[in-house]
Amino acid sequence: MARPERFEREESEFIEKLVHINRVAKVVKGGRRFGFAALMVVGDGKGRVGFGHGKAREVPEAIRKATEAAKKSMVRVPLREGRTLHHDVDGRHGAGKVMLRSAPEGTGIIAGGPMRAVFESVGIRDVVTKSMGSSNAYNMVRATFDALLRQNSPRMVASRRGRKVSDLGARRVEAVREEEVAGE
Repeated sequence: MARPERFEREESEFIEKLVHINRVAKVVKGGRRFGFAALMVVGDGKGRVGFGHGKAREVPEAIRKATEAAKKSMVRVPLREGRTLHHDVDGRHGAGKVMLRSAPEGTGIIAGGPMRAVFESVGIRDVVTKSMGSSNAYNMVRATFDALLRQNSPRMVASRRGRKVSDLGARRVEAVREEEVAGE
């Protein structure tokens, strides 16, 4: 079965993206019974995103179940300037591996298929990605979520170290100056 065209439905404040529909068959005495499995990504465009999987005999019912599962599994992702990632990060799930890199303003979403749906839903506008290994939509989405959950904002790092955010930047500037002096 060919890949379905992704479509989005506007419902309340969430952005809903259909990533993949799979037709599955159960063989019974009279022949085959067909069912459908849907993979949905739901986000608010401001840093919250989730994905869900739903199965049913009809496509709309599978999509509804997947959407409900996605809304239940939403997580918060820290964004820099509300448009990109704080740092480069790798993620993996099974044989699916993804590499995500923050990008300057105006770059856009350079990502393929399932990853693009996740970034559009979460509200990331500038990112460069590479997917390695499995191209299975389910594994790519899970690997992307693994990478996004590894994101750390400066505020998170500062609280973990028991420091102020301003201290982190100051130490970084001092380290760069020391390298310049040592290089001369």
